[in-house]
Amino acid sequence: MIGDRWGVTDAETREPYPCDDFVKSPSLVAWRGVTVDASPDVVWARVKQVRLAPYSYDLIDNLGRHSPPERRDLPDPVVGDRFTRAFGRDQGTVVAIEPGVHLTAQIMGAHMSYAVRGHGSQTRLLLKVTAATRSLLAPALCLGDLVMARKQLLRLAALAEADERAG
Repeated sequence: MIGDRWGVTDAETREPYPCDDFVKSPSLVAWRGVTVDASPDVVWARVKQVRLAPYSYDLIDNLGRHSPPERRDLPDPVVGDRFTRAFGRDQGTVVAIEPGVHLTAQIMGAHMSYAVRGHGSQTRLLLKVTAATRSLLAPALCLGDLVMARKQLLRLAALAEADERAG
C-alpha cells in the first residue's frame, strides 16, 4: 500500500507489536520510525507526553494550540487512560502499556503501538498502525497518517534530543 512505510527497516516490519493483538486481520498496516540521539528514558518521557497533545501539525489537529514543548513529569499511563487530546477534546484510549517499552492505543478505529528500542547511544522510536477497515479509502488514510505521524515522530525526536543535550 502506498505510504505504508517510512523510516523503518525490513526487520522492524517483521517484528511483533502489541497492536497486533487487537487487530487480527488488518486491512491497513503501516510502520513509521525514527532514530533519536537520546536515551530510551528520555524518549519514553516524550512518548507518554502524547497524552497532552498530538505533537504533529498543531494547526490541523490541535485547533492551532501549540503542543507543549517543555517536558512535563507525567506518570506512566495506564490502560483506560485517554490516549491524546486533539480537536479540543480527549481522543482514544490506552489499551496496553509496558512503561519504557511500548504504549498501545486505540483511536478512530485504528490501533497503534509506539515502541521505544535502545540501540547504543541512540533510540529507535517506532510506530505501527493497524486497522480493520473495509473502506476503499484505506490507501488515502494510510497516506494521511504518514504525513501526520512523520511530523509527530520527528517532533518528538527533536524534543527528546534537546532534552538529552540539556541533561
